Amino acid sequence: MKILLISPTLQGIGGIAQHVRDLIKFLKEHGHDVDVISSENIPTIPFKKLKNPSFLISSFFKTKFMKSYDIVHAQHPIAALAMRNVSGKKILTIHGIYSQQIGMLHGTLSSKLSNKFEKNAFSWADAITAGSKEAFDYYNKLGAKVFFVPNAIDIKSLPSGFDTRYEKQIIFAGRLSKEKGILTILETAKNLPKDIHLIIIGAGPEENLVIESAKNLDNVHFLGYQPKEKTIPLIRGSTLLIQPSFAEGISATLLESMACKTPIIATNIGGNKELLIHNKTGILIEPGNSNELLKEIMRMLNDQNLRDEIARSAYDEVQKYDWSNVGQLYLNLYEKLLKS
Repeated sequence: MKILLISPTLQGIGGIAQHVRDLIKFLKEHGHDVDVISSENIPTIPFKKLKNPSFLISSFFKTKFMKSYDIVHAQHPIAALAMRNVSGKKILTIHGIYSQQIGMLHGTLSSKLSNKFEKNAFSWADAITAGSKEAFDYYNKLGAKVFFVPNAIDIKSLPSGFDTRYEKQIIFAGRLSKEKGILTILETAKNLPKDIHLIIIGAGPEENLVIESAKNLDNVHFLGYQPKEKTIPLIRGSTLLIQPSFAEGISATLLESMACKTPIIATNIGGNKELLIHNKTGILIEPGNSNELLKEIMRMLNDQNLRDEIARSAYDEVQKYDWSNVGQLYLNLYEKLLKS
């Protein structure tokens, strides 16, 4: 098959970028020709509020006179306008609930506008896939024709090794933004015992607050953005991974932590609830509750047996999210569309 993937991003530690990179790898390994349009190979404005709108416009003109493909696969609604230009069977993948995410970041008016654009984007697609059951249920209720294809990771390709820098080491790896719960983490860090060391990896709008916290607290260590070759050993070498998000689909970071046998404390929302069963494959807490996060960190650090049991169960659970299984779901959908 000749396939065009359109994604707002292809680099970095973000979930969409990683998903697209792994999908490209899977498709090429199975003998398909893949072209990609992303902000890395077309002009965009590299500022927070302008990057996505500029990608929408730039990708639209990039595809205006492109040749046809068997499959045109857009990742994220802002890639849908470019998708519309190209001949071929069209698929739109939704990572989370788009209008809700926009509302959380930019307010009610932006949410309403994004909701309208999202409905248009759906009308341009021959099929829509959702990466979490929460998003699948949400869009199904709106009358959209949605297929559930979960996010995935390539377990066998995860970098090897352990990077343990402190006896009691916990880690957060992700975007440094409010919706990812970084403010909850920084509030919790103020009350962490001094022998518990928190490593923070990532970049984002709240980076200055993280830097300030690391300056003021000897047991908070900010490493900035790190490539996967360094991030995975740090996750594997940590006692716990924490991710107190306010909104989340099926998180690649959580999948990686499960594959690394590093127990997780995450919030009881979105895709987290699909991946983790409380006290069995992870620990679930309420969003925005720094006291509960601290309490569960202490409980987990003091209970080796619980950590071991959760790590084993989570490792067994994550196998069904490997690309060897999920990638075939995409191929089945591609073939179904081509036959229709």
